[in-house]
Amino acid sequence: MRAFEEHDHQKCRQTGIAVAEAKCKAAGVRLTDVRRRVLEILLESHQAIGAYQVLARLQEEGHGSHPPLAYRALEFLVQNGLAHKLESANAFVACAAPEVGHNPAFFICRLCGSVAEDEDFSIARALNKVANEAKFKVETTAVELEGLCSFCQQGCEL
Repeated sequence: MRAFEEHDHQKCRQTGIAVAEAKCKAAGVRLTDVRRRVLEILLESHQAIGAYQVLARLQEEGHGSHPPLAYRALEFLVQNGLAHKLESANAFVACAAPEVGHNPAFFICRLCGSVAEDEDFSIARALNKVANEAKFKVETTAVELEGLCSFCQQGCEL
């Protein structure tokens, strides 16, 4: 889980944008300048960001101050599998595996606010197995676990 591990975050951001561009091109949808910038904002950290925080950044950069600007861009990113909405925080994070359609579980650090995805989808697989055994068809999932990341457990800064 990259958010809770030391990694090359610049490469993480570059990969996220490259995958987004390829995914949008393959789907025949436009990654407009504003959509791309919103994704870049989400990729700047592994923390959940609210729509009004995104809007404030866009406004600072001269993109306008109307809430629909941020909400439409975030909605596009979620609908196209490039970001996720964290229901408990009413905030958004960039998808860690946008090349794969999935409903991941999220690990949210209550101290530093870092968010990591269950990148091997083990939680989703387990939930789907239980649902299948119950003859239940899962349509959406929202699994969010809150606790302390490894850095905060050790009293370190990210």
